[in-house]
Amino acid sequence: MTETKAIRALRGRLLWFVDDPETAGDAAHRYVEDGLLVIASGIIAAVGEAATLLPTLPAGAEIIDHRPHLIMPGFIDAHLHMPQTQVIASYGAQLMEWLNKYTFVEEQKCGQQGHPEKLARFFLDELLANGTTTAVVYCSVHPQSVEALFLESERRNTRMVAGKVMMDRNAPEALTDTAGSGYADSKALIARWHGKGRQLYAITPRFAITSTPEQLAAAGRLAAEHPDCHVQTHINENQAEIAYTRELFPDAPDYAGVYEHYGLLGPRSLMGHCIHMTKREWRAFAEARAVAVFCPTSNLFLGSGLFDWARAKREGVPVAVATDIGGGTSYSMLRTMSEAYKILQLQGQSLQSFAALHAITRGNAVALKLDHLIGSLEPGHEADVVVLDPAATRAMAHRLETVRDLAEELFVLVTLGDERNVAATYVMGQRATPT
Repeated sequence: MTETKAIRALRGRLLWFVDDPETAGDAAHRYVEDGLLVIASGIIAAVGEAATLLPTLPAGAEIIDHRPHLIMPGFIDAHLHMPQTQVIASYGAQLMEWLNKYTFVEEQKCGQQGHPEKLARFFLDELLANGTTTAVVYCSVHPQSVEALFLESERRNTRMVAGKVMMDRNAPEALTDTAGSGYADSKALIARWHGKGRQLYAITPRFAITSTPEQLAAAGRLAAEHPDCHVQTHINENQAEIAYTRELFPDAPDYAGVYEHYGLLGPRSLMGHCIHMTKREWRAFAEARAVAVFCPTSNLFLGSGLFDWARAKREGVPVAVATDIGGGTSYSMLRTMSEAYKILQLQGQSLQSFAALHAITRGNAVALKLDHLIGSLEPGHEADVVVLDPAATRAMAHRLETVRDLAEELFVLVTLGDERNVAATYVMGQRATPT
């Protein structure tokens, strides 16, 4: 191991995944009732039974006892909007009206000095309080909003994937760039931030409605020039949105065909929503290995529709899960999975507790092509960790008196859990506290 002063060990009930429970069953997870997670300079050095590992620790190693709490990889959120933190819970609109009435008004504030910095501090405080250690983030059209997020993330050493929204039409003038400036600003941000420490860049055309063909082509050039960057956008969220997209791109076979044409549908493409998909679009996603991002609370709040997880899996389309703040109504990935369960129940599908927790840890890491770094407690992974108290509320403690096994306990956590269950969050082995 490395020098003694860099060694920290977390003791508690350890749970993580090495495979997908929906295909591998019980072999997909690892559970250690009295475990020890040994961290050396921010990286997981060893994991296993406390009785076995405690004698191997060097003198002076710091041991933090979280028993009887559950220790898991930090949660991962695959789609949310930093500028929308102050439009969450805005009343009475579906997608297109909601964007124009609330979101575009609020996002203009990111051009004001100091506002993006304020948002970035709050945003990361709230994510970490909810046990989320990595997120895929839409910033505003203003390059300074991306700078603010990455600077704050760098200061906290969190792993973030983020990008400047590109949109050059169908939005207020104060929120539009041009095909040329959107390309140039994004390219400069990629050069400055992509791969710097733990920061990663996502090329971010907002959606087809707010980008001209010229801008989508420019985004496609960026994706070709930087194949290790992610691409993030929206697709098939709302019927009015789909109809408008057809009007704007009459020669495209469908919504997905627009992104295909401009080189924006590939294995690093994170496509938000994917609710109203055609058979051809599912096939295109599967062939491209593009990721369908499921946003349960947002889909319900905006009345957009029900995501068909079973269909995505059947078609061979990777799925990620996200809060979609501020259309979404909770920063908690536990609350997100509770709503995911209900959406699937409405379609005759069931989401087991292990599958739900896999989705927001290793599952999202796999979807983001980051599972070699995050989403697991295996040695060699970055030590982003959440400590969970499944009995944090009276109602949960009362319910847990009757559980019979781990799967049932975890289902209570997924169904009733939220930020109150987060006892601690660690980023690269360091305890994260609000600023």
